[in-house]
Amino acid sequence: MDRKTELKEKRKKIVAGLEETYQKLVEYKRYKKSPLIIAKNGEVLEIAPEEILPTTPYITNS
Repeated sequence: MDRKTELKEKRKKIVAGLEETYQKLVEYKRYKKSPLIIAKNGEVLEIAPEEILPTTPYITNS
C-alpha cells in the first residue's frame, strides 16, 4: 500500500469516528434535554435539542 492510499484510509476512519461521535452527542443532548452550545461566525449560539440535526455531512475535495 502506498503512502497516499494509506493516508486516505486513515482519513476515512477518522471522519467515520467523528461522525459517530457527533451522533452520540446529539442522542445524549436529546436524552438530557440540554442545548448544544456552538460558536458560529464568532457568535455563541444555543441550539435546542429538538433542532439539532441527527447527522452532519463531512464534505471533502479528495
